[in-house]
Amino acid sequence: MNPRKGLVLIVEDDRNIAALQQLYLERDGYRTEVAGDGPAGFDAVRRLAPGAVVLDVGLPGMDGITFCRRLRERGDWTPVLLVTARGEEADRILGLELGADDYLTKPFSPGELVARVNAVLRRAAGPARGTPAVHTRGPLRVDPGRRTVQVDGVPVEFTALELDLLSHLLQHRGQVFTRLQLLDQVWGDSAHRDPRVVDVFVSQIRAKLGSASPIRTVRGVGYSATDDGE
Repeated sequence: MNPRKGLVLIVEDDRNIAALQQLYLERDGYRTEVAGDGPAGFDAVRRLAPGAVVLDVGLPGMDGITFCRRLRERGDWTPVLLVTARGEEADRILGLELGADDYLTKPFSPGELVARVNAVLRRAAGPARGTPAVHTRGPLRVDPGRRTVQVDGVPVEFTALELDLLSHLLQHRGQVFTRLQLLDQVWGDSAHRDPRVVDVFVSQIRAKLGSASPIRTVRGVGYSATDDGE
């Protein structure tokens, strides 16, 4: 086991599924804890300060959507990987809008779970090497290295994926990206994702930045960041 890998909290009421998730995450070097319902999981986040949470939507006591909303409302930005059933598209989109960092749709392979956990933790940690350029546009200041976003000097809370998407567009200012390109270049894969997820994250960024948002929609193609914004 790699002692440098941290704690992952699994919030899942199906014991068999939770045990399988534990097995594969621990094989990859993580420590794990399991909570069997929403309230227990919410309390465990406070007590254990995990590096990431694997959160099922259909939990007893407090569903995953409410869990994620309350977590963000109290200013806790622990990375959350939302787990939904195939028919729970509305919950999946709502969870992302409320601040979940990524999602998995059941059934999924244990290997995919480990890869997604690795990805959300890698994003949360920031760039692995070098000093990324700080991006400024009017009142907007995005510092990928420090993982901060400010408007008129006031910090704006971003999830790791929101920040990576905004930084990527600003780094390639003026270039137009399709949704599939953004999924490959920011998320790391487009094979098992709905391209509309990009729209959700762009909408969240715009809602947080208001008129300071630099993201422009290119109809029929995708998105770009410009000096003029929207």
